[in-house]
Amino acid sequence: MEWLERTELLIGSEKIQQLRTSNVLIVGLGGVGAYAAELLCRAGIGKMTIVDGDVVETSNRNRQLPALKSTTGQPKAEILAKRFRDINPDVELTVVNEFIRDEKTKELLTSQPFDYVVDAIDTLSPKVFLVYQAKQLGLNIVSSMGAGGKMDTSKVESADISKSYNCKLARMMRKRLSRYGIKKEVKVVFSSEKIDESAVRLEEGQNKKSTVGTISYMPPLFGCHIAGIVIRDLLST
Repeated sequence: MEWLERTELLIGSEKIQQLRTSNVLIVGLGGVGAYAAELLCRAGIGKMTIVDGDVVETSNRNRQLPALKSTTGQPKAEILAKRFRDINPDVELTVVNEFIRDEKTKELLTSQPFDYVVDAIDTLSPKVFLVYQAKQLGLNIVSSMGAGGKMDTSKVESADISKSYNCKLARMMRKRLSRYGIKKEVKVVFSSEKIDESAVRLEEGQNKKSTVGTISYMPPLFGCHIAGIVIRDLLST
């Protein structure tokens, strides 16, 4: 395909075909997940399932790919589906416009033969359960830790979850996953930068107890790292 000419020049036609036959699940289409999903689409991943039950809010515009003034109130999954089909009309796209938790998690993970799973959920319980179920099923998974409260791009890295530090979300993930007997062998993207507590506002909501200040470029950077991990892993098999 002509639009993948530059990618083919880099990785070769055989690996282009490998990406074209790969099937990736992305759960969570916020600041991190939407960018990861788009980069996978632009790399030529042939089959994708994108999952998010949220709609665009005004506060998303400082960092989220689907968030524009004109898209406020629209489902993120539907906005991105239209965008991805415009990038690659041949992509086989499954769009799940709902929040995934509990028994629906395993149902989703077993709905197709996924080659890779991207966890970009920002709520702890469904995030932990997605990672746990993916591990139980022997699926490749990479999980995003917290991009909020971070500004130093040089501190973003990928590692096994057992090696993550200075990240509250990673600490809570390690604690919860250890209850399931999972202490390592989960790839994560995290930042080792310490958070200034003045960037955190405590509040009570349905899905979270605090709001953390976030700058425009950090969630996309996490998404870049995740897309890179997925693509390199897929091409190494």
